[in-house]
Amino acid sequence: MDPGLVIGIIAGIVVIILLMWFLSTWNRLVRLEENVNKSWADIDVLLKQRYDMLPNLLNIVKGYASHEKELFMEFAKARQAAAGALASGDVKGVGAAEGMMSGLMPRINAVAESYPELKADTSFVNLQNQVVAIENQVADRREFYNASATNWNAAIQMIPTNIVASMKNAIRKDLFEVTDATVREAPQMTF
Repeated sequence: MDPGLVIGIIAGIVVIILLMWFLSTWNRLVRLEENVNKSWADIDVLLKQRYDMLPNLLNIVKGYASHEKELFMEFAKARQAAAGALASGDVKGVGAAEGMMSGLMPRINAVAESYPELKADTSFVNLQNQVVAIENQVADRREFYNASATNWNAAIQMIPTNIVASMKNAIRKDLFEVTDATVREAPQMTF
């Protein structure tokens, strides 16, 4: 057998193997990126629901505690920041805004505790329960998003996948983290 033919066949097999590797790696990166995008879209839906629901809750509180103007103004700023970051897809901005919102929720609940008739208002109780349910769903979805983003970030940095990732112009995805340190602290229980 001609040595040129053997070298040509071996080179052809190597090229086919490299092409198959390239295509499978590209498709794996596409799948990982779509997982991250889908998990963020799930969070987006829940946060929009919550951002639409919280003003209703605040309006009920406002009816009972109209003198809490500072709280209402802070809430409006936090909601506007959160909605803006969410609309632009800024994960870090949403995390920061979520930290501000999370810091305001205990204050809203404290106002509600001061007004027994507010705590007895069925609209308030129903909305509060819905907000809590959405908060739990957001926490679950945030965990899934962070896992998806971590998988993506690891994949685009690993050798030799990083070669394909650079051809795809892959960029790291930010994790959805709470940026307000007070939200991370354990609540103090006093009896």
